Amino acid sequence: MATKFSDFLKEKKIDPRRLVAASAKLERLRPEDRKAKLQKRQAKAKAAAGGEADKSAAPAKPRSGRPVTPRSIDSAIAGKAISGPQKTRILRAVNAILEQKKASAVELSALF
Repeated sequence: MATKFSDFLKEKKIDPRRLVAASAKLERLRPEDRKAKLQKRQAKAKAAAGGEADKSAAPAKPRSGRPVTPRSIDSAIAGKAISGPQKTRILRAVNAILEQKKASAVELSALF
């Protein structure tokens, strides 16, 4: 039984291995992400120690550091249940590949 996701990959000629590689590149933690996590952790410790938490400098949300795995891609192709964050990571990887192919980005509803 073909799923929406598997049909989309066949239609756009996208290899699942390429999705894994693109996701690993996109989700990899960078120095600015680690710095943001450190600042958040230090602010939390300061607030717990009775200090004043600095809410004015809210950093941007860091990358997750958790790329899409071949197992999650296989589950999505087979039509098994996958979590929301996994779907979002797959969507980001698909859109990165489509951007390289000079195609327009897609919405989550087009894949799942």
